[in-house]
Amino acid sequence: MPELARISVGLRIFGEALDPDEITRLLGVEPTGCARRGDTHRTASGREVVARSGSWRLDAGLPGDLNTQISALLTKLPSDPIIWRKLSEHYECDVFCGLFMREGNEGTELSPLVMSMLAIRGLRLGLDIYGGSD
Repeated sequence: MPELARISVGLRIFGEALDPDEITRLLGVEPTGCARRGDTHRTASGREVVARSGSWRLDAGLPGDLNTQISALLTKLPSDPIIWRKLSEHYECDVFCGLFMREGNEGTELSPLVMSMLAIRGLRLGLDIYGGSD
């Protein structure tokens, strides 16, 4: 099975009362992007959007296969289950992956190590799969 054309990975944390500064303090790393509920920002097309909830995002920010990107992302973050339990009690947390195919029947898999890194933190894995042109 051929490898995927491109993969994008990031940690997402969402919540109505989310304070990005609190998440940054807990995780010890600056986010790629964040917002408080009610913050406004401009999209690439110039449209102004109001955040309906708070968010904190950290992109893996490197090329590579799914395992490489997820493990690099999670290695930047604490593995302490108490921190992650506290976060997941108050917020929606996941590792979100965009999987971009060039053509049909491309794929990837997760290693046991990466699955354990996600499980220790209690993180869901979200997958958006984008088909290529045949």
